[in-house]
Amino acid sequence: MRIVLASNNAKKLAELQALLAGLPLELVTQGSLGIPEAEEPYATFFENGLAKARHAARLSGLPALADDSGLCVDALGGAPGVASAHYAPTSALDGDREARRCAQDAANNALLLQRLDGQADRRAAFVCTLVALRHAGDPEPLLATGRWAGEILHAPRGAGGFGYDPLVFLPAQQATVAELDAATKNRLSHRAQAAARLRERLREDWLLG
Repeated sequence: MRIVLASNNAKKLAELQALLAGLPLELVTQGSLGIPEAEEPYATFFENGLAKARHAARLSGLPALADDSGLCVDALGGAPGVASAHYAPTSALDGDREARRCAQDAANNALLLQRLDGQADRRAAFVCTLVALRHAGDPEPLLATGRWAGEILHAPRGAGGFGYDPLVFLPAQQATVAELDAATKNRLSHRAQAAARLRERLREDWLLG
């Protein structure tokens, strides 16, 4: 089965391909089909994921898979949440896409630390919601979620990963996400948890595999 991924992120494509390996499906990005990114106006990961999946399915005529993920911090009422990728304003307009992403990450991390200054409660979790549709009007979307709990440090640690990874400390691993090797991160992450649950739903409900 060919499924369009409602994303233009090559890293996300590679990660989901690995996590869903063994199922009889071929993931292709919406960008490779000339589909623009969808609007994400909602307050929840599920609503935005569903909107992205419907958009990709409608414009491609294919089944679609969407991922909406972010960091939820208890002391901030769940923020940055769905706004995680663009939490802080930034004027980084120059350079290539990777340079702009790095500048945005740095601004996001700085703002998060500023808003948690003086807070004793540093609990947080990376959250991933995957939504799969057989077609744009599918009345029974598949939903799978994963939650990777940790706590926010007072300063970044580690050179790996991206986004908030250097700030999120995992007590069970005694390391930040940015200090984990890629294999460990891909085994434990919120996206890995959600993908494992989605695999079961695809097998049971779509009879794949």
